[in-house]
Amino acid sequence: MDDWHPKALTTIAYRLGIAFTDLAPPLSHVFRSPGGPNIHVLDWGGRGPPAVLLHGGSLTARTWDYVALALRADFRLVALDMRGHGASDWTDDYSIVSCASDLTAVIDGLGIERPRIVGMSLGGIVACEFALRHLGRTESLVMVDVTSRPVFAATARLRAFMADFGGAATVDEVVEMALTVSPRSDPERLRYRMRALLKRGDDGRLVWKADRRRPSDYPVILQHLAGFEARVPGMTAPFLLARGGDSSIVSEDAAQEFTARFPDGRWINVKDAGHNVQEDNPRDLADALKAFWAGNLPSMTRKGIQ
Repeated sequence: MDDWHPKALTTIAYRLGIAFTDLAPPLSHVFRSPGGPNIHVLDWGGRGPPAVLLHGGSLTARTWDYVALALRADFRLVALDMRGHGASDWTDDYSIVSCASDLTAVIDGLGIERPRIVGMSLGGIVACEFALRHLGRTESLVMVDVTSRPVFAATARLRAFMADFGGAATVDEVVEMALTVSPRSDPERLRYRMRALLKRGDDGRLVWKADRRRPSDYPVILQHLAGFEARVPGMTAPFLLARGGDSSIVSEDAAQEFTARFPDGRWINVKDAGHNVQEDNPRDLADALKAFWAGNLPSMTRKGIQ
């Protein structure tokens, strides 16, 4: 399926209050990870400082389209399809370390020295792993709605929806299914998301692009997350945790406690956003990223902004 839908993107962006002047489509690149799969990249261009964006599990690089529109005038933005997602190759190895090596291959291939790294959910885990392994190459790190000890049970309905999906005839049919799981979602944004997540199977029905041949090893992922607590005190790069203000996965207490482990850490609530902050409220997330990268973003505490 074609993933570039400028008319729908423009309509949604204007409705969300995102100001932009450049609607040129991003360029597609493919980079080979050493000993691994081909990784597809959307390169939004721009002459500003480079920032690399990583999506969450089962999503694609397209989840960052709204944020990219808002920021491309000031930053060089690159969004990855992580291995097993979108237009990147499937593999038998989905370890966090291997995903982080894919990120290294991409930034090396693009000739980027010190990117700003932003990762949402699973992408945040990969981003943190990269930053810990490459302290000298990380300008800053942002994790979006993921912390060392998320409320994993809160993802049960969405995980079940993804796992039980048996195919559909149309995108609208999938949107209706998704609304039964997440009735507060915006149907227009759901439709935009699903166009990027689906492909035609051999029988002509729509199926997920993401590799779902076997279940994700969530216990290993959660263990990896918890292990960050002992490792992140050695990270000197500025850190931001952007929590969805309505998130049921990351509590304010968890955000405060995890952020406090970083030498230069801060966290914020992004209002009117659940787990998919970059789609729920991309304007405020983009504004927060700009302020953070400029060094003037205040942090939240349990008592409010400090």
